[in-house]
Amino acid sequence: MQQTRLDTGRIRAARRVIDPVFLDTPLYRCEALEAGLGCAVSIKLETANPVRSFKARGTELLASLLADSDARAVVCASAGNLGQALAWSGRGRGLDVTVVASRFATAAKLDRIRALGAGLQLVDGDHELARERAAAVARSEGIRLVEDSLDIETCEGAATIGLELVDTARSFDAVLIALGGGALATGVGHVLKSLAPEVEVICVQPLGAPAMTRSWRARRVVTTESTNTIADGVAGRCPIPAVLDDLLLVADDAVLVREESIITGMRMLLDHAGLVVEPSAALGIAAILEDRDRFAGRHVVTIVCGGNVDAGAYRRWIGSAPL
Repeated sequence: MQQTRLDTGRIRAARRVIDPVFLDTPLYRCEALEAGLGCAVSIKLETANPVRSFKARGTELLASLLADSDARAVVCASAGNLGQALAWSGRGRGLDVTVVASRFATAAKLDRIRALGAGLQLVDGDHELARERAAAVARSEGIRLVEDSLDIETCEGAATIGLELVDTARSFDAVLIALGGGALATGVGHVLKSLAPEVEVICVQPLGAPAMTRSWRARRVVTTESTNTIADGVAGRCPIPAVLDDLLLVADDAVLVREESIITGMRMLLDHAGLVVEPSAALGIAAILEDRDRFAGRHVVTIVCGGNVDAGAYRRWIGSAPL
């Protein structure tokens, strides 16, 4: 395999830095889902932790490095989950954390960022505007800017999920990974292609936020003017070139799914797995729903990557999903 920016040795070492509360998350076959999907499905559950997403695997690495340096303050842009994770990891290490987010971000995520003690700045625009503001804050205040997916620690922290997958007695032949900025997909993908190359790495993105998938297909950065999806955690418009380069080396496919399929996937995860998930976490189920023939008779793992969702919006979505 050509070389990505990631290093398997560093990924193994990351497990000694990350708080164990975020490691060795449940991986189990969910037979109740299988009748409705037509294939064997295992869940890798990344919501059973203090920030209810996989993001703290990366922020634990980042915060530990910052705490060992002279840096005492850090700023990031976030749709919500990275901000919560950085706030949690920074709080335990005495870091001053500022999060820049869209004022249209999920209210429950913004409330949790505040509750964890981080400073919160809101912008009147989308995540890309938040990224610009965070970079401006870092320049003006002379503090460390954390950029999700570009900072290798965010990818290598996520990659520890891949280690946990390959260290099991594998019977699965594909892994479905939510695709946004790319940290999760490139991290897990790197480990699988290095240590279990026979496993198919399939990235899944909403039709309403297709920039990274279009970029993967074109093998060059493709930006979009806007996004239109309930899956706010993966709703970027401007892929990072270095991250795309990594993704091109580790992803076997990238697919786009409709909003209706995402909502149906959320409903199925509630009804058949007892899981309340945010839309990004249902992308893998949505991909199976939209291409049953591709997965028929196979055993796939879907990474349930986050569970931070507004209760009101969740009830509306689930109420509109078919039984």
